[in-house]
Amino acid sequence: MSSAPPTESFFAPCPRGLEAVLAQELATLDATGIRTADGGVHFKGAFALSYRANLESRIASRILWRVASQPYKTEDDIFKATLKLPWPQWFDVTCTIRVNLAAVRCPLKSLDFVTLRIKDAVCDAFRAEGGERPNVDTQAPDVRIHAFLTIDQLTLYIDTSGEPLFKRGYRTATGEAPLRENLAAGIVKLSGWNPGETLLDPMCGSGTLLIEAALISLNRAPGAQRRFAFEKLKNFDSNEWDRLRLAAKANEIAAGGALPIYGADLYGDELKNARDNIATAGLTEQIQLKQANVLEIPAPADSGVIVTNPPYGVRLSEEHELAGFYPKLGNALKQRFSGWRAYIFTGDAQLPKLIRLSASKRTVLFNGALECRLLEYKLIAGSMRKTKPARNG
Repeated sequence: MSSAPPTESFFAPCPRGLEAVLAQELATLDATGIRTADGGVHFKGAFALSYRANLESRIASRILWRVASQPYKTEDDIFKATLKLPWPQWFDVTCTIRVNLAAVRCPLKSLDFVTLRIKDAVCDAFRAEGGERPNVDTQAPDVRIHAFLTIDQLTLYIDTSGEPLFKRGYRTATGEAPLRENLAAGIVKLSGWNPGETLLDPMCGSGTLLIEAALISLNRAPGAQRRFAFEKLKNFDSNEWDRLRLAAKANEIAAGGALPIYGADLYGDELKNARDNIATAGLTEQIQLKQANVLEIPAPADSGVIVTNPPYGVRLSEEHELAGFYPKLGNALKQRFSGWRAYIFTGDAQLPKLIRLSASKRTVLFNGALECRLLEYKLIAGSMRKTKPARNG
């Protein structure tokens, strides 16, 4: 009777604010020991779980395999801890490497020096084994090694993803300030939208929110069109990987005709970018696009969900333009989309004040380092502003 595969520990970083959404997603992939942290989720499972998480996670930025965690005091402690690990058992000396280091409250003076010591320790481990050492490639390495330091703890990971997971492979064209794909998928999830419900992005830019919604509708694995770093590791099980890919393909929903997913943009160049990306994703027949002004576009159904990322400070560059645009946007939503829910993602602190609608929910999310808000509006005809009671006297 064969024994169960050993349980491994992993960490999946994600856009800050989406940790709970990612934890729910990992639970559906049969992960155990799920624990959220700032900027990601710890979880456990057999090593093949990393294959499935890379293939199917819409929210994670990477899947990191934890290979060590121990206390340290000095740079030498970190070197020795790294040196004793069996790196040659994990990947071949012909693989190029890169070391990434992140730290919180680390007392050591130079993080660059620590990074160099980790790299030297990995190379020395290979030299001790066979006389050769792996080369460094900072641009497109075969194996990325991630180190994380707290005030007294070292954790080392091997990156099973390679390129970040938001690089799905469909984005061929972008406008300015594009929304990362995993952040877009998280925004769609947070909206509470469900496949089959009408979804509209009336300022769709390069179409990322639309594409992510369509991929969810069709239950299409977001990593189906790309390769992963785990394929370079010595423990790679190609049979298990083939099985997981075939299972994901079998779970897809046949595309059929158009989905109730609509996009529009005022600018023809942005719409061309969206069409190119949608075509690359194989969704031309499913997503319905047209050139239109958000202030004039009619609702495509009696009810539905608007999910959009207005072009704050990008295509509407002047502050006075935005100050004039936001109240008009609020009025258009209120008048044309009664019975809908609207979710507006913005990094512009002025929008909630100027749109003249009362947000029923505000969720803090980060687009890279930029703090943003996802604002929920339940749209009803007429004024949504609460009338202040008159003061006595």
